[in-house]
Amino acid sequence: MNKKICFITGTRAEYGLLKRLMKLVYDAPNFEIQIIVTGMHLSPEFGLTYKEIEGDGFQIDRKVEILLSSDSSVAIGKSIGLALISITEALEQMNPDLVFLVGDRYETLACAIAAMVTRIPIAHIHGGERTEGLIDEAIRHSVTKMSYLHFVANEEYRKRVIQLGESPERVKVCGGLGVDIIQNTKLFSLQELENSLKFQFKDKNLMVTFHPTTLENDTSEVQFKELLEVLKEYVGEGNGLIFTKANSDTNGRIINQLIDDFVRAYPDYAIAHTSLGIQRYLSVLNFVDGVIGNSSSGLLEVPSFKKGTINLGDRQRGRIMATSVIQSDCDYTSIRSALEKLYSNEFQESLKNTINPYGEGGASEKIFEYLKELNFDNLDVKKPFFDVRYQL
Repeated sequence: MNKKICFITGTRAEYGLLKRLMKLVYDAPNFEIQIIVTGMHLSPEFGLTYKEIEGDGFQIDRKVEILLSSDSSVAIGKSIGLALISITEALEQMNPDLVFLVGDRYETLACAIAAMVTRIPIAHIHGGERTEGLIDEAIRHSVTKMSYLHFVANEEYRKRVIQLGESPERVKVCGGLGVDIIQNTKLFSLQELENSLKFQFKDKNLMVTFHPTTLENDTSEVQFKELLEVLKEYVGEGNGLIFTKANSDTNGRIINQLIDDFVRAYPDYAIAHTSLGIQRYLSVLNFVDGVIGNSSSGLLEVPSFKKGTINLGDRQRGRIMATSVIQSDCDYTSIRSALEKLYSNEFQESLKNTINPYGEGGASEKIFEYLKELNFDNLDVKKPFFDVRYQL
């Protein structure tokens, strides 16, 4: 009998990470893929990105609506509740043998609880990482404790998952899935990309992605306005900006409104997209000089392009960073200084030696090979606590 592997995804970025692994499962004998989409995938405001999943040839088994027309803390809490109710019902009906979850978003927490109470084993990807400015930090470690299998990006993250009481035999180092995307995506040429974006690249160009830091009180607007003051000078010098909009976290709509206002003010030098899609997103990274903001992609994927990242504030604090990452505070002076460093001859020369700490690719294949050898009859939601004091 085929083993039913269920993938749950709520964001464009999450699907990008899972896409290669999903394709391997989809194509394989002895496996049946199940797909649940939720969150931003189903929202017109965030681009109805479930269509990208269908466009890639996958059949979606359940579409679970959870987003409210607000990004307040109360709305986020209610969305978690809606997700828990609906995902629990879906899993009960679909009865998969294993559920795959990625990372740390609030809907991921609801999905993990739903799988736990329906006694379905969870395989968790990208556990053990740290993002101390976000609610994601606590969510990620909570999902780890509800999961049976763990696929982590590097050895340091493996040790952290074990420190949380997970048995070493169930924690596998596979590298970052983001590097897989790069290796398995045919990038646009510059002309193709410009035609697709309806935007002509300038002599200098940056991608900008800024999300709320969810453990800080109402800092999003203040911090993003500081960044925009620097970027006004950047476009004033004839340079180009490609904005990708914020996600559905608390106060994300404030950031998106400021982006829209900026693009209206500088239509010849700046564009904004709710969702670029995987191919265009990676193609943009291939042609810009660097990225600026606080997205995890600046740490996980951009180093593979040997491009610089200006990482702003505390949103990603705690993550392992390549030498291509410039850490900056969120005030005008710090951001301006970081931008000058990004374009300095010394820094640009150093980028040639960048090594991505999240691996060189092949993570999806490593996970899939493990799945093929896995004895599903021995999967058990009951697991002993591995106490490092006595067993390492």
